[in-house]
Amino acid sequence: MMFQYFVKVVPTVYKKLSGKVINTNQYSATKHQRAIRISGPVTEQGLPGVFVLYDLSPMLVQITETRRSFMHFLTGVCAIIGGVFTVASIIDAVIYHSVRSLQQKIELGKHT
Repeated sequence: MMFQYFVKVVPTVYKKLSGKVINTNQYSATKHQRAIRISGPVTEQGLPGVFVLYDLSPMLVQITETRRSFMHFLTGVCAIIGGVFTVASIIDAVIYHSVRSLQQKIELGKHT
């Protein structure tokens, strides 16, 4: 059997609100295995064994914890309220014009 492990390592820095800095790494691992036929010292498909391949990223991921201001929260709430009023007015207009159209057809006698 041939086992291959691919490990990707990304250095990461966490900066918390309290000012604490945590230096760490993020890891990602992928495993592949396959059966090989041995017909001599070296086969066409590979060597039997366990192989670990490391990929060290040259990029640093920096995650900074931040807090949103009260004004940002207030703006979001106003946006939600405005969206609700907009959708409600569209629904109201559709219902109003549908009922008005049906009433006009009934008055003319075209309603079946």
